[in-house]
Amino acid sequence: MKRIRAMIAEDERLAREELVYLLQQEPDIELLPHAESGRELLELASQWKPDVVFLDVHMPELEGLQAARMLKASAASPLIVFTTAYDEYAVEAFGLNAIDYLMKPYSHLRFRESLERVRARLFTELPSPTEPSDPGSKAGLEEPSPAENRGRAMRGKLLLDDGGKHVLVDPEAIVYAVREERSVVIHTAEGRKIKSKHTLQELEERLAGYSFFRPHRSYLVNVDRIAELLPWQNGAYNLVLKDGDGTVIPLSREAAKDLFRLLRES
Repeated sequence: MKRIRAMIAEDERLAREELVYLLQQEPDIELLPHAESGRELLELASQWKPDVVFLDVHMPELEGLQAARMLKASAASPLIVFTTAYDEYAVEAFGLNAIDYLMKPYSHLRFRESLERVRARLFTELPSPTEPSDPGSKAGLEEPSPAENRGRAMRGKLLLDDGGKHVLVDPEAIVYAVREERSVVIHTAEGRKIKSKHTLQELEERLAGYSFFRPHRSYLVNVDRIAELLPWQNGAYNLVLKDGDGTVIPLSREAAKDLFRLLRES
């Protein structure tokens, strides 16, 4: 059995003991000495070389996010699972490539999900993209026919009404869509605006195979076109989009939780 060397960095005794208990239930976990401050974590991590650190965001001497940045820059950078009671640090945490963000109080099931992500990252080996799946197969080397190419191209297009005409749009070129009165205006990366009679719900269903998300009841956003998430108030955020105008749209408090969960699982 492959062992996972886990370290806890938590200054609150009860929270630390809960993590110790949960990790001790896992047969493949080797529990290393714990840290009660950010600076102690850096010293212990250098000595013990953990595979994963369960790190509280708020730590004495050196905050968890600062410690994570320094660990990331080290030669043997461990995986980081942040643990905190505050969701406003989630964006910065995932900017540090944290593998998960556990909101206190978390359930045992949610903790196990986090551990599964750690195991998948540590032990799942992906095939080389340059290695053919079946070197002896001629089928993998055959060029698709022109008809097949046309079919693939058309399956990647979205047919939309735009006033009195119909237009073909590449779904990945859509930045966002917004409901305006009785229409939905679709904004593309090229600065194009398409005024459609589709409802936002209908458009969302047609884009189900792509990375689109409803941050607010009046908006649909291409997740791949999000540049920043800016905390606003009462747990809500503003999304800054990757378009020529740096468009800002609202992200409701409830939608923010779903978006963070989606980003964690991606």
